[in-house]
Amino acid sequence: MATAQSPRTRYREQTRAEIKDIALRQLAEGGTAAVALTRIAKEVGLSGPALYRYFDSRDALLTDLIRDAYADLADAVVRAAAALPDGAAPRARLHAPTGACRSWAVAQPHRYLLIQGTPVPGYSAPADTLDSARAVLGPFLAAFATAEPSASVRPVVDQMTEWAAKDPAVAEWARVYVPAGAEGAALAGGVLGWAHVHGAVGLEVSGQFTNMGHTGDVLLRAQVDALADAFGLE
Repeated sequence: MATAQSPRTRYREQTRAEIKDIALRQLAEGGTAAVALTRIAKEVGLSGPALYRYFDSRDALLTDLIRDAYADLADAVVRAAAALPDGAAPRARLHAPTGACRSWAVAQPHRYLLIQGTPVPGYSAPADTLDSARAVLGPFLAAFATAEPSASVRPVVDQMTEWAAKDPAVAEWARVYVPAGAEGAALAGGVLGWAHVHGAVGLEVSGQFTNMGHTGDVLLRAQVDALADAFGLE
């Protein structure tokens, strides 16, 4: 049973949400450099010192925005994978999360660039954002459960197999999505898949494909099909 919140707690959560909404608007208008606590405080109707009761620094605010963005992206990816019918082919299981990532990024490029774009100078993300990033990557791994890697990707598979052998936590995470013994191929496929997505989508949302005669969805699908071929996915 949910516990009723006090008026003070509700007000605090509403104010934090309003602060983040304003910060996201600033982010969309001018990137991370445009996120300014003084401007946010003025718009919310708080003094500078009062704002620090909600976020004690700009980095703390950015961290919350990053966590939210990863959570939303992970939700989009997981929902796309879950929507596939039982027995869906591995290639379809790869297209689902890659397509979901692109759709999410194109719809809100400022949030995508916050987590995948140019690092914010002087900002260091907390360690728990690694778990958020892995939540996004997990459904990619699942597509490679029965992969048969070709020679072209074997060097990456070998490195990832060695990584999983040296780091039990990595192997344990991979086995959430694939059977024991498939960790190396799954990690290699997942990382390569994410590299394809980030490369293509990053260029698209930053406007680098403008007037180049193709659409982002068709380009990404071709890249993913080439990757699926390299891993023998049906």
